[in-house]
Amino acid sequence: MVCPCDWPEPVVRVQSLSETGNSIVPDRYIKPPSDRPSLNSSPQDININIPLVDMSGLTDGNLAVRVSTMKKISDACREWGFFQVVNHGLKGELVDGVREIWREFFHKSMEVKQKYANSPMTYEGYGSRLGLQKGAILDWSDYYFLHYLPSSLKDHQKWPEKPSSLREIVEEYSKEIVRLGNVLLEVFSINLGLRSDYLQNAFGGEDVGACLRVNFYPKCPQPDLTLGLSSHSNLGGITFLLPDENVSGLQVRRGEQWITVKPVRHGIIVNIGDQIQVLSNATYKSVEHRVIVNPNKERVSLAYFYNPKSDLLISPAPELVTTEAPSLYQPMTFDEYRLFIRTKGPQGKSQVESLKS
Repeated sequence: MVCPCDWPEPVVRVQSLSETGNSIVPDRYIKPPSDRPSLNSSPQDININIPLVDMSGLTDGNLAVRVSTMKKISDACREWGFFQVVNHGLKGELVDGVREIWREFFHKSMEVKQKYANSPMTYEGYGSRLGLQKGAILDWSDYYFLHYLPSSLKDHQKWPEKPSSLREIVEEYSKEIVRLGNVLLEVFSINLGLRSDYLQNAFGGEDVGACLRVNFYPKCPQPDLTLGLSSHSNLGGITFLLPDENVSGLQVRRGEQWITVKPVRHGIIVNIGDQIQVLSNATYKSVEHRVIVNPNKERVSLAYFYNPKSDLLISPAPELVTTEAPSLYQPMTFDEYRLFIRTKGPQGKSQVESLKS
């Protein structure tokens, strides 16, 4: 199956809708009652947050601190599928700078942004929808998608030319995220009882994929009727989310509740993707999450996807398959897998569940 060259209907920029000042959300964005946020986070969950991990513990001279940090990461992967990292090696000015330069891009004129309008063939560029179903209910967000790795897919001409320092800052940020991905793949491998390089090799060694989606969630007049991003699990390996520190929006499913993540200063949110769930034979699980929107404030976040090489078959590690824990998933390449969301849009965890043997 190959994605078509164009969207099934004219693309409307959500930022333009927001800027009209209309107090009514168009019908195309109104979710069914069962999917609306109705801000149904339970009051008793207001003080709950995803686990926080201090990455400096991995290089601490004290063995007990290193072991404790590894365990915190293991517990987070098994119990939450999400955690937030600090002291991760990225400078605070880089973290702040990359987020704000993208905010600046989204406030450029529509004429400037439209030069980078994307198509469903690759999704690269400036976009406003996921999925190809005509008449689908859409999310209240615009985005910009670009490739970093493999280098054969990276094309600076498809990255915004302005602001003038954007390409340089995104390059620096991307290198740091890939470094962080390499570190965590080793930690995950050791925690799963595998060779320390197992997951890195399963991802393709140095031939991993890395791509960035910058999300822009405009102010919304009726945030209780729509979502910035519908419920889904991330289809790739690991996602590194740089949140907007001033406006919460990410919600993580925890049982029957939705927990609103509270970002920490200069923290990066890590979440397990479907490919890690498959490779770990569901020892680690990708978790549904979604994004709510705000009536008074826009929100910018950067989701960096660290993925396996697209043409490698992904299946459970043989060491994690036993008679008591048989293989749960059929082998599939990441290329085949990601066509699901590119054609159908975000749909909970239906894709990874459909792979089960």
